[in-house]
Amino acid sequence: MAVPALPTPQWLPVLVVTGFLAATLPFANAQGLENPETVNRIVGSQVNQEVARTTAEIGKVSSAIDRTRENISTVRKTSKLDKVDIVFLTDAARSEGGPPPAIENKVRQHKDDVAELRKEIEANALLFNAIDSRRVLAQDVLAVEFDDPGKIVIYAAAKPSR
Repeated sequence: MAVPALPTPQWLPVLVVTGFLAATLPFANAQGLENPETVNRIVGSQVNQEVARTTAEIGKVSSAIDRTRENISTVRKTSKLDKVDIVFLTDAARSEGGPPPAIENKVRQHKDDVAELRKEIEANALLFNAIDSRRVLAQDVLAVEFDDPGKIVIYAAAKPSR
C-alpha cells in the first residue's frame, strides 16, 4: 500500500493562504445591497422607490409603454444617471393577478419591444444593479421613462421586498 506524500515545508504557506482565501472569499463580495449608501456607490446614482396603484399611474405607464421603442436606444446608451426612481405598481404584481387589462393590452401590443427593453436593462450594469438593489426582476419591468436629463423612472409590476 502506497503512503500518500505529505506536503513539503515549502508548500505550507501556500496551503495556509489557500485555506484562508477559501474560507473568506464568499464574504468578500457581501456588500449588503439593503444599505442605500452602498447601492448609490455601486450604481453611481441616487435610487429611490415609490409605491403606487396602477390606476393612479395608468396614463404615465401607458404613455411610457407606447414610447418603449425609442427608450430602448436610450437605455442602451445610458451609462450615468443622477437619479433612478423605481415605481412599484403593487396592484399589478403577479401575486395580485398581474397588470389591469388596459396595461396588459398595452404590454401585449408592444410585447417584442417590452421584451427587448427588459434585455437591455439586464445588459446595462447601472440599471440592472439599480433594480436588483430593490429586488425587482427585469421581467417585472413594464416601462421606463426618461423625465429629465439624468433621471429615469422605472415602472415595475411588483411589490417592494420590505
